Amino acid sequence: MSETAVAAVPGIRRLVMGPWNPWAMVRSSLTWRAAVYLVTSLAFGLAWFVGLTVGLTLSVALTVIWVGIPLLALVMLLWRGGAMLERRLLKAAFGVTVPDPYRPMPPSAGLLGKWRAMAVDPATWKDLLYLGLRFPVALVEFTVSVTVWSAAGVFLAAPVIVVVEDTVVVNFGDLLFYSAGDPVTALPLTAVGVVLLLAALYVTRAMAVLHAGYGVLLLGPSRAQAEQTRLQARADRLQASRARGVDAAEAERRRIERDLHDGAQQRLLAVAMDIGRARAKLEEDPEAARALIEQAHAGTKEAIAELRDLARGIYPAILTDRGLDPAISGLAARAAVPVEVEVDLPERPPAAVESIAYFIVAESLANIAKYARATRASVRVTRESHWVVVEVTDNGVGGARAVPEGGLAGLADRAATIDGILTIDSPPGGPTVIRADLPCTW
Repeated sequence: MSETAVAAVPGIRRLVMGPWNPWAMVRSSLTWRAAVYLVTSLAFGLAWFVGLTVGLTLSVALTVIWVGIPLLALVMLLWRGGAMLERRLLKAAFGVTVPDPYRPMPPSAGLLGKWRAMAVDPATWKDLLYLGLRFPVALVEFTVSVTVWSAAGVFLAAPVIVVVEDTVVVNFGDLLFYSAGDPVTALPLTAVGVVLLLAALYVTRAMAVLHAGYGVLLLGPSRAQAEQTRLQARADRLQASRARGVDAAEAERRRIERDLHDGAQQRLLAVAMDIGRARAKLEEDPEAARALIEQAHAGTKEAIAELRDLARGIYPAILTDRGLDPAISGLAARAAVPVEVEVDLPERPPAAVESIAYFIVAESLANIAKYARATRASVRVTRESHWVVVEVTDNGVGGARAVPEGGLAGLADRAATIDGILTIDSPPGGPTVIRADLPCTW
């Protein structure tokens, strides 16, 4: 199975990468769905083998009197429909989504033109190859599956069989002979059955991986199609993220204008009025003028503080001057709960990455203070290959999710503007982990 296929087809990486520990495989519905598929696939394989053999032989034989041509077209439609069904079965059994790889049909072509388009489409003949190999592949899968599961079942049920049949004999010629006449002496066979059950689990998962890879290879898109689809999906995602980024920037601009107008501007206007009134009373009532000047001085300090907070919200000076570690440590010092900070970056990332990482941490800590009811939190910023990874964890009540127009959705939009990915893992009861993977090249 090629690396491109593994990366391009949803579900195939999860199937290949595990989990492979026995308890997880026993609990996973995928194991049992795969086992049912591998046992029952022989019927499908036999049906397709007989149907295609008869249909193609009859179509080719009848082409001399032209009847075989429409019959061949009908058989072609049949096997393409069968391949579509097989893709749905792969999804149901193995959790592997195999996209239809067919070329678009000519919109203005007639029936003959569409049939010709199907005939020259390589995916049509890959479908035929898959269905043609379905029977021998299914025969092997059926034989192996029935053997391993039957052996595991018989050995596990040895004590029950002794009760029903009075005795159990295991005889492999000169290699092994064992006879049990009661349930207690049959318990070693049950232990062997447990080992065989583990073997059956691993054999089933291995055959599932092989069958999924074989299905992806023949039923899925080609390497060029997969790459084109991936690039198109990335372009669409980037276009959408850029649009969200523009909307977020516009909303931020309006917020800054509103904060300036309603906050600092009003305070500075009040300061100017107080100074004007103080100047008018300076000679007549010096005490009142002094009080107005003090009031204007206090208003000036409040306006400066509001402007400082506003500037910090736009882009904090400490981030520009000293980098992520001091900036995030400053956020942690002002947080409502104790925050452990770990920043491990060999070099400073680009300014855009620093800014997005900072605001992800700032918004996450603000959400922890508002909603999480947490007693502690941690922030970890590390480099993994060409990515800067930001993780904010808390031990709160969980249940965090991104909703439209919400803070977490805004963080996802920020990350998406540089093709980053924000993931939220917040089950009810906690803990909550917000992770941002931000692409970065030093």
